[in-house]
Amino acid sequence: MSSSFVVAESGPSQGREVAAGARFRFGRNWARFLRLVDDQRIEEAERSLQAMLGCDRLDGKHFLDAGCGSGLFSLAAHRLGATVHSFDFDPDSVACTRELKRRYGQADSDWTIEEASALDARFMETFRLQADIVYSWGVLHHTGSMWKAIDLAASTVAPGGQLFIALYNRQQVLSRWWLTVKKTYNRLPTGLQPMFVFPFFLYFTAVGAAADLVKGRNPVLRFTGAGRRGMSIYRDTVDWVGGLPFEVASPGEVVAFCRARGLDLEVLRTVGGRHGCNEYLLRRLKIGPLPGWGDQRASQ
Repeated sequence: MSSSFVVAESGPSQGREVAAGARFRFGRNWARFLRLVDDQRIEEAERSLQAMLGCDRLDGKHFLDAGCGSGLFSLAAHRLGATVHSFDFDPDSVACTRELKRRYGQADSDWTIEEASALDARFMETFRLQADIVYSWGVLHHTGSMWKAIDLAASTVAPGGQLFIALYNRQQVLSRWWLTVKKTYNRLPTGLQPMFVFPFFLYFTAVGAAADLVKGRNPVLRFTGAGRRGMSIYRDTVDWVGGLPFEVASPGEVVAFCRARGLDLEVLRTVGGRHGCNEYLLRRLKIGPLPGWGDQRASQ
């Protein structure tokens, strides 16, 4: 990683939650991931956006990255021609995104990066019905108020625009078990956390490699980011094991909630009832209820 990259200090609220074992340091994990980012991973991230959105370019599109994390997908959208606005609650994630822009972006490009929360209604109001693509992969279930976060994200989608989100799949028993795992990880001393993660990493790697072999794919490629949205299997495992806050939802719940807000489902990719994230691509065909209206869960 470049010597100019500096990990940020936590804000007061985040610092208290981390100290209490109630919040995972997502940005610290992504700062380590940045060491792996190269042209191959960036191109894979671009391909994953193109595949889900069903287009080759994003020229003329306003891309809102709600919870930008490492910044990889903000960079991918930028390279595909979009005007990008990235934000994240975690100052480390904001620093990661700024570093990727410094390395690979154009200094005078229309790519804005700032620190903000997806739960800040006043901030989200500034984008109301303006974004052509709202992207939030594996983020809104970590806010501590998932339905409110989905509600606010939905309110920023312009008429004809798309909402691309990924959310943890609901499992009646295993979701509660995973919550216990995550709480345990965050209460451990920092030095013991890698030891706690390692068995999960071995398990996910073995299962993934076996699936690759069955499907005729080279299992080594999963370690280069190929076929994994450009991400890192180890950093994804750390994020999965440690990621607090943690909420889950079934596809039916999410689709109904978004439909009530004027968003119709275009593409759904599920994990088939297993653990992991279901992916949703929804399009605004009409102006539905915006935050403060409709489903009471949005204000919880």
